[in-house]
Amino acid sequence: MCRLFGFRSVIPSQVHQSLVSAENALMLQSKSHPDGWGVAYYVAETPHVVKSADGALDDNLFRHVSGVVSSETVVAHIRKATHGHLSLINSHPFQYGRWVLAHNGNIPDFEGVREALINKIPPIKRRFILGSTDSEVLFYLLLGNMARRFELHRPGYPVEELVDAIRETVEEIEECTGLKWSDEDNELYLTFIITNGQTMVAHQGGKELKYSTHKTECPERDFCPSFADSCENPVTNGFVNHLIVTSEELQGQNVWTDLAPGEIVGVDWKMQFRKFAGLDVRALATA
Repeated sequence: MCRLFGFRSVIPSQVHQSLVSAENALMLQSKSHPDGWGVAYYVAETPHVVKSADGALDDNLFRHVSGVVSSETVVAHIRKATHGHLSLINSHPFQYGRWVLAHNGNIPDFEGVREALINKIPPIKRRFILGSTDSEVLFYLLLGNMARRFELHRPGYPVEELVDAIRETVEEIEECTGLKWSDEDNELYLTFIITNGQTMVAHQGGKELKYSTHKTECPERDFCPSFADSCENPVTNGFVNHLIVTSEELQGQNVWTDLAPGEIVGVDWKMQFRKFAGLDVRALATA
């Protein structure tokens, strides 16, 4: 399966260590995930998406992009293909307006259920589907459900509405496939990260996902103008200075927490952190 990385912060930060230089950086994980890569980052609230069908480990462009990116919001993906040929158009993240999504998962017998899923997407959104992956269909199915709850292009998309849309999207995919992603005897996996540069939400849909909102000790605590107590202590439901989501724990001082299957974490445009229980839209009181 693929590997995911999502970063949201109150200040623009470089992600070179997480993507390239850390002991378990995303680039090194591409040894076993060689079917393309993509990095989305935001400048002036506008997403810039750089993608390739080549493996990240041997692609100088991946090193270059990872070295120059400094942003408050970054989503990166390395691909191990399940559906769709190797091409730029099938590489993640996928973009629609300000929204980008990267998926680690699989919809079994996708060709057999593709039409049924497409029919659930509003016609005005269907025409933007350009590739042949299940992930892109998942993205537009989710966007359609999001659009009924809140204007997609308005800033400040509410986390609670996005969680509701995710739950509905998962149920629709289960209905079309006749499978439950939570059943251990099938291969329906719906783990993904979605953001518009402000709101960022991650769903653990059967493939491992970890998150971090604080460090054991911040090396910039003495001079960072945004340093706060939350930088070195866990927050259960409140404001944080950063949220990192990743498929595999990365080297460094960040404290990592595993997401259980079905759990969702996210931050809104004010960087208020929320964690939601599996198969439940109510926020947990504890992290």
